[in-house]
Amino acid sequence: MEILETNRLRLRKLTPMVMDQVFTTMNDHSIIDFLGLADFESLKKEKERYKKGLQTYNRSFVNFQLLEKETNRIIGGCGFHTWYPLHDRAEIGYGLFYDSDKQKGLMTEAVNTVLDYGFTKMNLHRVEALTATYNTGSLKILEHFNFTFEGTLRQHYNVNGKMEDSVMYSLLKHEYQNHIS
Repeated sequence: MEILETNRLRLRKLTPMVMDQVFTTMNDHSIIDFLGLADFESLKKEKERYKKGLQTYNRSFVNFQLLEKETNRIIGGCGFHTWYPLHDRAEIGYGLFYDSDKQKGLMTEAVNTVLDYGFTKMNLHRVEALTATYNTGSLKILEHFNFTFEGTLRQHYNVNGKMEDSVMYSLLKHEYQNHIS
């Protein structure tokens, strides 16, 4: 299993093949431990997501679990959950599980590493990001990496039975390279 490292994190790569191994060879307790799930209800949701399919004809994913180096504790995830290899583009997603890990720069570390991986190893030309209009943490990350605002998708996400708008951003390979140089 591929592992990337930052100053404070290990990023453990999860692919459809890895997830097939997890769900076909591990027992429930091992799956909970491996995925860093909180409880059996979370396991039930992950199993349902797995049953519905992790990839389709023209899209796949590359995701990384974020593990704190000092403790090996799983603190979140970051990766590309909608990857269109034919078009050299993917949608980035990220999140931390615990409020106590937020506002420490951990996600900035992870996103930087994942963007670099996407543009160099996956040969992406474009990375897209969608977030809620009120998700200030996510918006700060996108601003930090100079993502460009492209517009608002009206009533795009169903959040607890309520349709909410999301905002779309993108980052092109040359823009990322200019940002890091």
